[in-house]
Amino acid sequence: MKFKAVLLSAVIAFSAIGFTGCGSSAETETEQTAEDETAAEDEAADGSEDEEVDTSYLYDIENYGLPQLEEPQEGETIATISTTMGDITVKFFPDFAPAAVQNFLGLASEGYYDGIIFHRVINEFMIQGGDPTGTGTGGESYFGEDFGLETSPCLRHFRGALAMANTGAENSNGSQFYIVQQTDIGDEYREAYEQAKEMQDQEIEEGSGVYFSQLYPTEVLDEYINNGGSPFLDNSYTVFGQVIEGMDVVDAIAAVETDENDKPLEDVVINTITISEY
Repeated sequence: MKFKAVLLSAVIAFSAIGFTGCGSSAETETEQTAEDETAAEDEAADGSEDEEVDTSYLYDIENYGLPQLEEPQEGETIATISTTMGDITVKFFPDFAPAAVQNFLGLASEGYYDGIIFHRVINEFMIQGGDPTGTGTGGESYFGEDFGLETSPCLRHFRGALAMANTGAENSNGSQFYIVQQTDIGDEYREAYEQAKEMQDQEIEEGSGVYFSQLYPTEVLDEYINNGGSPFLDNSYTVFGQVIEGMDVVDAIAAVETDENDKPLEDVVINTITISEY
């Protein structure tokens, strides 16, 4: 994402954590992310800016709203993830992430997730499951092969977002998913986003015709500032659903005691996933 260095330098200071799956290493991914962030930070410090504006993230808040924060419509497909610590109910966004939604619902309807543990849990970040081996290196998609990223400026890593884990490689979505649990975006993001709120009517680059309001609408910034989430994951992972009930259960799972690999010491198991209509 390309925007003014004054905002970029504040945002990139937050260290991203890679989601592992399908045989990749969390350490390797995190190190690569850190290298990318260091390079970007150096560029921001030099005051250099890209000549062209990346318009793929432009967002028309008036036309699209914030679908994650809207109540489900009557008859809309929802799913209840029944775990050993309680139930989590989610809604989906097939208009924005059709393959990811089909993948999750298809696997769930076949009982693929039944009996699978949450193998990676980090309090104030996320809970991750969907790997039948329970190691973070397994899992297969509903389609029989991994599939590609589906990102949209309409969907963000707000608290409660349901998203696909991937290795960072192209077409690496499989069966693993995570739910964002983070309650506070942190001082650096908060400061940057408060700044962005004051720059809504400013161009991200002089003469570009693209404004901060099109990249970071005030409504998006306020949701992150007031309710939390993991904005550093935006545009790198597929958000395809949102928790509508059971965030207390997500919080409880996130708070369990874990080992050095972030795996719960006592298994937290997905009993069943029930698909129904709202």
